[in-house]
Amino acid sequence: MSSILTLFGSSFLASTLLPGGSEAILIWYLQQDTHSTQLLWLTATLGNTLGGLSSWLIGWWLAKRFPQKGLKDQRQRQALDRIGRYGSPVLLLSWLPVVGDPLCLAAGWAGVRFSLATLFIGIGKGVRYAVVIWLSEAAL
Repeated sequence: MSSILTLFGSSFLASTLLPGGSEAILIWYLQQDTHSTQLLWLTATLGNTLGGLSSWLIGWWLAKRFPQKGLKDQRQRQALDRIGRYGSPVLLLSWLPVVGDPLCLAAGWAGVRFSLATLFIGIGKGVRYAVVIWLSEAAL
């Protein structure tokens, strides 16, 4: 059970503005063969999705709390532009390093509905972990 919690925590933190290496932990647990692949995929996807949604919540809160301030960080402004141009489906790219966290924050700032953010962030993160699992199993 502690391994599942470790994977969940690592996946959550990796999807916030903090750095993390959840893919390496996922691959290590896959090699240990102590849990089903589906459980590990679900745990990593859920943790990473909730981490992305925490960034969405921060963006939403900042927009409500400081509406006149605007986004100062260049990556966040670019992410907000992408949200405006492509809409909520751009959150399918929330798994990308460096760009993903600002996308989630900008989506909250832009007022993307929580349900749509959950859907697109979850799909993007789930597909990423499915690819990681597929590649690691192909390499074994």
